[in-house]
Amino acid sequence: MVHRVAVIGAGPSGLTSMKACLDEGMVPTCFESSDDLGGLWKFKEVSEPNRASIYRSLTINISKEMMCYSDFPIPADFPNYMHHSKILKYFRMYAEHFKLLQHIHFQTLVRSVRQRPDFSRTGQWEVVTEDKDGQTQSQVFDAVICCSGHYTYPNIPLKDFPGIESFEGKYFHSWDYKGPEDLYGKRVVVIGIGNSGSDIAVESSRVAEQVYVSTRRGAWIIRQVSDNGVPVDMQYNTRFVHILFQLLPMNFFNWFGEKKLNTMYDHSMYALKPTHRLFSQIPVINDDLPFRILAGAVVVKPNVKEIRGSTVVFDDGSIVEKVDTIVFATGYNYGFPYLPDNALYKTGHRVGLYKHVFAPNLEHSTLAVVGFIHGLGAIMVQAEMQARWVTRVFKGVSQLPSNKMMIKTLEADTKVMEKSFVLSRQTPLQVDVVTYLDELAGEIGVRPSLLWLFFTDYQLFKRVLWGPVSAYQYRLMGPGKWDGARRAIFTQFDRMFQPLKTRELKEPETSLAGRLMKLSLTVLAGGAVVYYINMRSPTTIPTLLTKLRPLTF
Repeated sequence: MVHRVAVIGAGPSGLTSMKACLDEGMVPTCFESSDDLGGLWKFKEVSEPNRASIYRSLTINISKEMMCYSDFPIPADFPNYMHHSKILKYFRMYAEHFKLLQHIHFQTLVRSVRQRPDFSRTGQWEVVTEDKDGQTQSQVFDAVICCSGHYTYPNIPLKDFPGIESFEGKYFHSWDYKGPEDLYGKRVVVIGIGNSGSDIAVESSRVAEQVYVSTRRGAWIIRQVSDNGVPVDMQYNTRFVHILFQLLPMNFFNWFGEKKLNTMYDHSMYALKPTHRLFSQIPVINDDLPFRILAGAVVVKPNVKEIRGSTVVFDDGSIVEKVDTIVFATGYNYGFPYLPDNALYKTGHRVGLYKHVFAPNLEHSTLAVVGFIHGLGAIMVQAEMQARWVTRVFKGVSQLPSNKMMIKTLEADTKVMEKSFVLSRQTPLQVDVVTYLDELAGEIGVRPSLLWLFFTDYQLFKRVLWGPVSAYQYRLMGPGKWDGARRAIFTQFDRMFQPLKTRELKEPETSLAGRLMKLSLTVLAGGAVVYYINMRSPTTIPTLLTKLRPLTF
């Protein structure tokens, strides 16, 4: 019976894991190496080793209604796309509301997690920690949840850039970037066009002499602001769209999506067009990059071939001279240095985890990884669903298949991902978020039933089908049902509009003269149509009137 659970990390995944433990009657103990919660979202002026790091201006590219936890909506007056300081404030509110702070041991580093000698009988783990004074402590837990993230270890592949040792300027990883202060008047090359690389290119281009972005494969760029000014994820991430994705071929959606994006800005003309299709890799979300390219402040270049002193040579033979700074936005390596090697199973580029959560090769499923996931959606929502499932498994109310079946399933899953997505050592996995959430929700028993809603609550059915797939949908029924879920769904657009209501506007009333004008224009248009038809075909209208004339006997 699992009672005491060690949670490693107090970021968004760790917070929701603690809350899930409490919901299932377990006692979590969270170890956080920093002096505050928030993980990635805790900004620090100087990057700390073995910790995630963000830059000063970072604003999340997922809208607030699509990133909040399922039973704790983000305040209505918070902006739709939040600065990291607002996100951290929300996490603190969440932790205080659900009384999580008393379970967190700050400035405590996990040194090792090892199976107890009697693991085959108890499934227990020994966790060795070190506090800020260097004192170590060993504790025994019935289960462990790893929430240490995967943006911790910067990947700088210097061997892929011949001549880097001759570079006369300064180079660093995006992990070390805090702001553009040191790039004033500089000539900058950013290697990599992911979300961080494009953000850094845009921001630095406002102060640098010139910024170049080097990309190996190119990228599809989407906007955060969609039709009518609605956040793009609330506009298109709907259950109806998800159903269409199951019914129609992916090539159709690739064609349709690429056509729509190219209507906004032709990716070929902007030198952005990638070698992969739209839905084969998570796109870059950046409203500003196309304009900075159009303004000449950012120039897109192919992959770097070599570096000669202060000159950068690209694959197409073009060169950029007098480069002062190179920024490597080349992703991250991942790892769990505190875990024993035999606790992890490898498949493809990734650590093999059943449903991206459970190690499939252990005698007891008392070790879980939460938040080690990659998809076009907020990590908070995905991690919360993982944590809810994990604690149900720990409690024994949800059962896992045999080790052999779990390994077989994840091997098949790896093949499907490799066929569907562009994967690499830095991006070893990707999921379709709604499919994944529904899959885990089915394991828990909280997947919303459209058929049931259709017959019992038609107004809610319409919002679940046509509205955004927000996390509230997974609190409507089953274990962990939240009475406020229905109202949260009905009011999610109200919370979206709330921070935009900064100026009172009076809707113009339609005057009598205006109504008469509309009626006159309608009559005039109708008369013009009748006149046009009568001139082209004089017999059409009399014939029609004859057919409409009632029969007489």
